[in-house]
Amino acid sequence: MPDIKVLIVDDEEDILDLLEYNLEKEGYQVLRAMDGEEAIEIAKREKPQMILLDIMMPRLDGIETCRRLRQLPGMDNVYIVFLTARSEEYSELAGFEAGADDYISKPIKPRVLLSRLKAIMRREPNMEDNELIRIHDLEIIKDEYLVKKGGEPLSLPRKEFELLYFLASRPGKVFRREELLEKIWGDVFVVDRTIDVHVRKLREKIGEHYIVTIKGVGYKFLSPDN
Repeated sequence: MPDIKVLIVDDEEDILDLLEYNLEKEGYQVLRAMDGEEAIEIAKREKPQMILLDIMMPRLDGIETCRRLRQLPGMDNVYIVFLTARSEEYSELAGFEAGADDYISKPIKPRVLLSRLKAIMRREPNMEDNELIRIHDLEIIKDEYLVKKGGEPLSLPRKEFELLYFLASRPGKVFRREELLEKIWGDVFVVDRTIDVHVRKLREKIGEHYIVTIKGVGYKFLSPDN
């Protein structure tokens, strides 16, 4: 495992100790914080590649912490993974709304955690070879994880970018929600509505007309000649 900097954020010190011990044993460089405000300051300074973030914390909960982290320069491509004992669908959707990439449920089993983190770090959608996609006033640059609309750069979290690129690289093709979940999230269990949340957020940024809803089926990207 290459030297990857991981910030773990939890208000329970025994959980921090458990995670730190197991992550360092696997070669990760570990940073730790006990609340959201401290996490934001450390992230600004240390630029981690991954953040493991508890939802239920004092001062600043995980949802708001995630939202603020995503607003920081250079944080678009950082993996943010929630650690949570809450299994309700609404909390999962709220996390994806805020910019989370994944969930890992408590109680945490170190072997399962490490396996999931390795899968997350090597997870890439099955994209075409196109390095640059231009459709109307939209430019999508694969290698830079960059999207421009009318020449102006847009800030997209990693999963929004990957979903947009995947759809745009196959314009006119209809994808079921299940297919999109498999391609973008892999073997991680997330609810179908996760796709709807990400599509809605993309439409807010790139415009309503690029991603077309096929009722009862899924989504497709606008064909270049439309």
